[in-house]
Amino acid sequence: MARRIHQPLEDQEFDFILSMAPGPVLAYFTGTWPKAVEACRAMDTVVAELAEEHGTRLTAVRTDMTRCPGPTRRYGVTGAPTVVLVEGGEAVASQAGPMGREEFRAFLDAHLGELG
Repeated sequence: MARRIHQPLEDQEFDFILSMAPGPVLAYFTGTWPKAVEACRAMDTVVAELAEEHGTRLTAVRTDMTRCPGPTRRYGVTGAPTVVLVEGGEAVASQAGPMGREEFRAFLDAHLGELG
């Protein structure tokens, strides 16, 4: 069974998930406009697989930029897909644009290692 990726519907729910996470949070921002949908769809499986691979060390949150505008502004997200690694409410690393499995794995391994 794949690890559940939280999908908050509003800013308060996003913030609650961050506050309850036992460690770093991978915030995966998506969009609903056609070009973003295509790019995000390509990354969905990669995000799910790598969130599962990192087990309990990482909480993953997938959110639509328009549904959660507060976190979108707070973390400086301007396009989708964008991933932001959050620790203690602060962004510690981010990457905009689609990434393949190996590029995304390298991003997570490098930055999670800095937090560990």
